[in-house]
Amino acid sequence: MNHALAAHGREPVPAQSLYPLIGPPLSHGFASLLGVGPDDPAVASCIATYRGVYAEASLRETPAYPGVPEALAEIAATGARLAVATSKPRAFAEPLLEALGIRGRFEAVAAPQLDLHVESKTVTVAAALASLEPDGPVTMVGDRHVDMEAAHAHRLRAVGVTWGFGTADELRAAGADVLVDEPYALPAAV
Repeated sequence: MNHALAAHGREPVPAQSLYPLIGPPLSHGFASLLGVGPDDPAVASCIATYRGVYAEASLRETPAYPGVPEALAEIAATGARLAVATSKPRAFAEPLLEALGIRGRFEAVAAPQLDLHVESKTVTVAAALASLEPDGPVTMVGDRHVDMEAAHAHRLRAVGVTWGFGTADELRAAGADVLVDEPYALPAAV
């Protein structure tokens, strides 16, 4: 995000001030940084610059959180069907899951298209649920308030994980049914 700001003549901001912007749609994050509305052309320009760098950098610079691949394997071994519902555009989500070596764990990946300006997490979760067509209880796992809100919008159990970008306070305030602090504890929580 700082690269995009600098490319458009804006001053970079401290990295920690960007963390709350990770997860929700980019248009809202850049709008808040620029002090304009999400439909402002400056927002679209920053997003285009961001995506130009992110497409390649995310594959090189994004590690899996330690313990997450093992937790996914343990959950999958129970016969649970897994899907991803991400705000990250599909063009970035699919290659990243492949690069992390975990794409095969997921039956479906629900994500907005690049040309979609804003898709709420609730809409994305609806797409994941439609792909899975579950016939029993469903649990949503996420690290941001939008994940917990989307889970409750669909009457899903909301498991907040504190190793991502959201805080325990954010997750609690958004209605997390349970918080998980370490990936090894995730299988028991879902």
